Amino acid sequence: MTLSKKYFHEAMAAVNGVVLGKKEQVRLAFTALLAGGHLLIEDLPGVGKTVLVQALAKVCGLTFQRLQFTSDLLPADIIGAVVYERQKELFTFRPGPLFAQLVLADEVNRATPRTQSALLEALEEHKVSVDGQTYALPEPFFVIATQNPAHQIGTYPLPESQLDRFLMRLELGYPEPKAERELLLGGDRRQLLKGLTAKIDSQSLSQCRQQAASIHVADPLLDYLQALLKGSRERGLFQRGLSPRAGLALLAAARAWAWLDGAEFVRPEDLQAVFLAVAGHRLETVDGSVSAPQIKQLLAAVPLP
Repeated sequence: MTLSKKYFHEAMAAVNGVVLGKKEQVRLAFTALLAGGHLLIEDLPGVGKTVLVQALAKVCGLTFQRLQFTSDLLPADIIGAVVYERQKELFTFRPGPLFAQLVLADEVNRATPRTQSALLEALEEHKVSVDGQTYALPEPFFVIATQNPAHQIGTYPLPESQLDRFLMRLELGYPEPKAERELLLGGDRRQLLKGLTAKIDSQSLSQCRQQAASIHVADPLLDYLQALLKGSRERGLFQRGLSPRAGLALLAAARAWAWLDGAEFVRPEDLQAVFLAVAGHRLETVDGSVSAPQIKQLLAAVPLP
């Protein structure tokens, strides 16, 4: 195991010490970070979404900003604005909280569609445009957005085009009884967060990303991926199938998952491990029901290479 990979696993272990009983979700969050994508966490309030994000930022040594999305939030409150400085007698750009390496967009679906759309360029291009000028965002740039269930009061559904900008969507869910007991006896999570230290830095993270992106993908694995993409489009389970961009997202996530296991090539089980998190928010069932059962049905129907 390389030194950078060792530190990366130490970072995951540190987060698991704060976010109890959610090892798979923690690994998926690190997989999204490693693959260079953004993460959407959808769940009820109080299940640990914010704690997970803050812990991840601390152990990865990333600059962190939290944005609380509300109905009165404006695009300029996120990306910044051009202001007039009287002393200098000129207009200058004052960056907003989006200019951080890890940004928590908390309760993103409580903001209006106009404000939500201010994130689109940042998520895709890692830059923002203000008054005809383009400003690059810090690297690495990683957005984790939390979302309340759509049936809750005061929410605005995220459009498909914005959902597609997120590499993965996760649900944390309620903890298992054993983890919940340990949580109840373990004290305030905020105190545990204060004790976390950085296990890796931006340079090490960039090295890890390069290593993960270079993991070999054999032709039979690509055949399997294409069969999954084709199945999502033709089996009649979903209103529309997965796009080529979704295929690229699946491949990047599978490479990152394989790298975490120390594998030298992507295996079918790596693709299966990330498939629901990557495809779940991109696939809408014909009858409007939850897509997870149909996605599992698709995985079972497509033969392994």
